[in-house]
Amino acid sequence: MEKFVVVTGGAGFIGSHVARRLVRDGARVRVVDDLSTGKKERLQDLLPAIEFERADLADPAVCDRAVRDAECVLHQAAIPSVQRSVEDPVATNRANVTATLNLLESARRHGVRRFVFAGSSSVYGDAEVSPKREDLPPNPRSPYALQKLVGERYAELYYRLFGLETVTLRYFNVFGPSQDPNSEYSAVIPKFIARLLAGKPLTVYGDGEQSRDFTYVENAVTANLLALKTPAASGQVFNVGCGRSMTLNRLIKVLEGVIGVKARVEYVSPRPGDVRHSLADLTKAGRELGYKPLIGVEEGLRKTVEAMKSQSR
Repeated sequence: MEKFVVVTGGAGFIGSHVARRLVRDGARVRVVDDLSTGKKERLQDLLPAIEFERADLADPAVCDRAVRDAECVLHQAAIPSVQRSVEDPVATNRANVTATLNLLESARRHGVRRFVFAGSSSVYGDAEVSPKREDLPPNPRSPYALQKLVGERYAELYYRLFGLETVTLRYFNVFGPSQDPNSEYSAVIPKFIARLLAGKPLTVYGDGEQSRDFTYVENAVTANLLALKTPAASGQVFNVGCGRSMTLNRLIKVLEGVIGVKARVEYVSPRPGDVRHSLADLTKAGRELGYKPLIGVEEGLRKTVEAMKSQSR
């Protein structure tokens, strides 16, 4: 029987898009998610086609079950919030480090072929070099960034020590349909879109001139599939971004044009742990994975606005 592709955090924003693409491509998919931040509704139409378990990966027994009869693991599960990690370093460490190590160990012992880890561009911190290259010394400025760095270092170590094929993808500000706008920890794009559609003011932390490499979610999904099948990727780290930066002030202008409204913006003090600028160098990912972002920021924003409008109807 064909082995499983396991998607942890598969009821989350990125994980659900990854699971959807795998099902569409004919893979046998198992999703494990504790639903602490994920939503099973994201998978509702996929449930007949996948195996789903609600469980906590910080429990080693859960990890053993998760990788049973699995060929590959796409480890998307995390508590993906700088702010939340500053407020609760211990709980976020359990989700982002303990669970990752448990899953790597289970994958090693059960003969999983490849393990793809969802890393984060936050590990670069405020390095002066731009764009950010994978060989830059990491400089994490939040517990979340440090936890992601520990996860990717464990992944690399499991390749060097045990031969488990591991690949880390450092995501740069992924956005798109089904991203939750309602949590206090929500990413900026869904939050801005929801507030603009509701006629509410936007809150910007700082002067709005901080910039990000906003990356449409389908680009991140494609990177995961490339990481699964590229032989030479083992033991390596790759940036996954769009390869261009946009300030928050520019983002607001673009959203005003897409939605057809004028934004009211309230500027408040910057948040601790936030980095000033973030831009991906995609040279290595392009050369070694064949990665190329196919959907640009503006097109991605239009798709996201349309999806959020249709959800609210």
